[in-house]
Amino acid sequence: MQHSLLPLFPLPLVLLPGKALPLHIFEERYKEMISEAWAAQAEFGVVQALADGIVRTGCTARVDSIIKRYEDGKMDILTVGVRRFVIGEVDTERSFLRANVTFFDDDDPDPGEARTRHRAIEAFSEYARQTGRETGAPDEEQPRLSFVLAGVSDDLDFLQELLGMQSEAERIGKVAGHLETLLTRQQLRTAMRKVAASNGHGPHKRDQNG
Repeated sequence: MQHSLLPLFPLPLVLLPGKALPLHIFEERYKEMISEAWAAQAEFGVVQALADGIVRTGCTARVDSIIKRYEDGKMDILTVGVRRFVIGEVDTERSFLRANVTFFDDDDPDPGEARTRHRAIEAFSEYARQTGRETGAPDEEQPRLSFVLAGVSDDLDFLQELLGMQSEAERIGKVAGHLETLLTRQQLRTAMRKVAASNGHGPHKRDQNG
């Protein structure tokens, strides 16, 4: 039925549950979509846009606030990720895409071993520090902690895979390994920049004979 169709907003990103997402709305079709969602306090679906279409798994967003309205109808809004879904049939009758979707949640919400969570949090905190990102201290007991920690990654393939996983323990393990890899790469980039700043020369050593 028409009223059950979820409006879709394809974007070059992956929205995770609980993640804040600021948006600048300027296209007419999305002005219409967001205005309707705001008036009805309804969710809309954010899906990753690809060169040849959209992915099938996404996350709904709720408009938390309209930060600014412009005279021409453009808007700056703040949204928050809410529920995950899988797209069924897509409807193209409106100016924006809509779809029948199936919502899903975790089959296993258990967070798994504490030591894995500690690894993930330590990698998250150090990576955020080294990349200059302002993040609060994550709460180890927070439900779906994996989504919070994954928010510092810009790897869309990784985030898309994470979005579809239905075990928090598996996601935490995946996030821990991913963030540790990101941290290692960041440390290497930092070391390389230091070498470049010294024109490629390391510390000078005196000749053994002199």
